[in-house]
Amino acid sequence: MNDIACMILVAFGVLFELIGCIGLVRMPDVYNRLQAATKCVTIGTCFILAGVWVQVGLLSASGLKAGICMVFILLTSPAAAHAIARAAHRSGIPLGEGAVLDRYKEDREGAERHGND
Repeated sequence: MNDIACMILVAFGVLFELIGCIGLVRMPDVYNRLQAATKCVTIGTCFILAGVWVQVGLLSASGLKAGICMVFILLTSPAAAHAIARAAHRSGIPLGEGAVLDRYKEDREGAERHGND
């Protein structure tokens, strides 16, 4: 039973990773690519680690390491993507052609008008 659950979790993880890789190629700008990659790769990696966790046992040393890695990835991946997107925006990388709204630019302009940066 554990083998089947492990294979299903790892298969879902690999599928999410594949979708993230396709998103990196298909999306028009760095901001959309970050969104696609971060969400899919985070979820995909967590599914793969969950499969490892199920396979080796929840309370084994490897299982606990897989669980700790899942928590670490869930906490750091969104923060890293935010930092990369903020740095890209501050360095002047433009949004894609279809972008309608730049809320971060509006917030920065408002803060500069009020003397807060």
